[in-house]
Amino acid sequence: MGLLSQLKQKYKTLSIVGMAKNAGKTTALNYLIEEAMDDGVILGITSTGRDGESTDLVTGTDKPRVFLDAGTIVSVPVKLYDLADAGLEILSMTNYSTALGQIMLCRVAESGYVQIAGPVNTKDHKKMCREMLAYGAEIVLIDGAIDRKSIAAPDTSDAIILSTGAVLSRSMKKVVEETAHIVGLYQLPELEEGSVRDLICSGEEQDKIMLIKGDRREILDLKTGLTAGKYLDEAIGDETDFIYIPGALTTSVISDIHPAKMKQVEFILKDPTKIFIDAMQWQQLRKKGFTVKVLDNITVAALTVNPHAPAGYSFEHEALLKAMRSEIDEIPVIDVKMGGDFSETI
Repeated sequence: MGLLSQLKQKYKTLSIVGMAKNAGKTTALNYLIEEAMDDGVILGITSTGRDGESTDLVTGTDKPRVFLDAGTIVSVPVKLYDLADAGLEILSMTNYSTALGQIMLCRVAESGYVQIAGPVNTKDHKKMCREMLAYGAEIVLIDGAIDRKSIAAPDTSDAIILSTGAVLSRSMKKVVEETAHIVGLYQLPELEEGSVRDLICSGEEQDKIMLIKGDRREILDLKTGLTAGKYLDEAIGDETDFIYIPGALTTSVISDIHPAKMKQVEFILKDPTKIFIDAMQWQQLRKKGFTVKVLDNITVAALTVNPHAPAGYSFEHEALLKAMRSEIDEIPVIDVKMGGDFSETI
């Protein structure tokens, strides 16, 4: 059984997230599309930006085009409709607008290449995905074409497919370490239901830093912790149990907190996409007693690897697969240009 056939048994919407440009995200998308064609799965295809063009509009490098089979439900803005090689049947004109015009939901009537785009707003994306499912899509794939962090957010889709590869570094060891780090962050433990979660999620101050002291909370007059390290250190008292930070978590946010206080409190974040700390710094913080939970973590349904980098270097694909699977053994890992066996349960 192919990867997609297994995934659709568990998920209705999947975001494809690249750890960097040229990590193989569009190749992964095309791999899943080909599987759908082979297995007769009706896909919904959309994007958080624009995808399917032959040349990257930012880097100028060649990109894999997106070929869609007949029956696929796809989101296409007005200005890209005439650029499609595929025959497209317009199902509806939506209320979602982009720089490329109003988004249309189309059914592919005749197979061919399509440039796709969708709403940037997460709320609109979720609504549009429901419309695609109502039109007959069995699973919707969301191409994360704009911001890698935001598209991975847990309120965007049921789960993500993470694409990584040689583009991250000339060192295979570093590629594996950074990928395992991100997967680890995405799977951070969620804050359990109870009084602490209720304190954080109640009221209109969820965009403010909070200190949780027993059964009460203290709202700090800060919207972000980026420049508030010393202020946080001073604010943490003997009764402080938790710190909720709604914005970005960087080393500068916590670098001025005394080590003893670091061990005393537990940090709570909205979700793992708020963390901007590399693998080495993260390990150093953990050794100091730093602990963190999230309100919502991210389900990584599968990991795809690309052994080739645009700079001209590459890894031996079997070696990369072996190293990645050795480090990340709880989710399927596949080189989408090689294929793979997914007989195990996802």
